[in-house]
Amino acid sequence: MDRLPRWADLALVPFVSLALAAIISALVIIAIGQDPWEAITVMVEGSLMNAYGWGYTLYYATSFIFTGLAVTVAFHAGLFNIGGEGQAQLGGLGVALACLFIPWPHWSLALIGAALGAAAFGAAWAAIPAYLQAKRGSHIVITTIMFNYIAGSLMVFMLNGPLKPLGSMAPQTRPFEVGAQLPKLNWIFNLLGANVRSSPLNITFLLALLMAFLIWLLIWRTKFGYELRTLGYSPKAARYAGISEKRITILTMLISGALAGMMALNPTMGDQHNVSLDFVAGEGFVGIAV
Repeated sequence: MDRLPRWADLALVPFVSLALAAIISALVIIAIGQDPWEAITVMVEGSLMNAYGWGYTLYYATSFIFTGLAVTVAFHAGLFNIGGEGQAQLGGLGVALACLFIPWPHWSLALIGAALGAAAFGAAWAAIPAYLQAKRGSHIVITTIMFNYIAGSLMVFMLNGPLKPLGSMAPQTRPFEVGAQLPKLNWIFNLLGANVRSSPLNITFLLALLMAFLIWLLIWRTKFGYELRTLGYSPKAARYAGISEKRITILTMLISGALAGMMALNPTMGDQHNVSLDFVAGEGFVGIAV
C-alpha cells in the first residue's frame, strides 16, 4: 500500500482525527444530557483564550510529550509499551534520589543529574519486559501492564518508608532544596504582554521540545532508526536483512522507558518540588492516546 501524500499526512489525517473525536465527544455529552457546544466553549476558553490557561495547557503538554514519545518510539518498532505509567513512577524515584541526596548548587546542574537519574530508572524498569519479550517470548503488552502495578507498590513502600520524612503523615518526600527547583517560564508570557498570575509551566517544557527533536532525528535520520522502523513494518524482512530483532527490541524499550521516566521531572522538580505518591496522575496512559 502506497503512503499518503505528505500534505495529507501532515494536515488531512490530523484534521479528520480531531473532527471524529469532536463528533464522538459531542454524542457522549448529548447522551448525558448536556450541551456539547457549551462544553467545547468552556474547554477552549479555559485552555487557550488567556495566558493563564496557556500556562497550564503547556505544563500538562510537557508531560504528555515525554509519555507520548515513549509510546511512539516503541510503536515504530512494532512494540506496544503500555508501561509508561510505571516507568514514569520509577523515574520519579530516580529524581528523588538525585534531588534529596545531592546538594546541587544550581538548578541547571540538578536538572542534568535528575534527568539522568529519571531516564536510568525508567529505562531499567522497561528493561525487564524488554528482556522477557526478546529472550523468552513474553508479550510486551502483558508484561508492561503488570509492571505498572509492581511499580505502584514499590513507590508506596518507598514513600511510606525510606523516603518519608520523620513526623510526616503524607506519602511523599521532603521538599527539594532551592538548588533542585526548576525555574518557571511565566516570564515568556510577560515578554509577550500577557499577564500570568502563576502557572506551573517550567523549563522542562523546553527539554521536552528538545527530546522531541532528538527522537525525530533518531527515528528518521539514523541507521538505528531505519532498523527500528524496518522491524516494525516487517519483522520477516528485518530478519532477512540481518537486523537483530532481540537487540532492537531491548534498545528500543530502553529508550522508551527512559523517555517515560523523564516525564517525572515536570511535576516533581518543576511544580510540587517533591515526589508524592500520585504525581504521575495517569499521564503515562494518556501518552498512548497522544
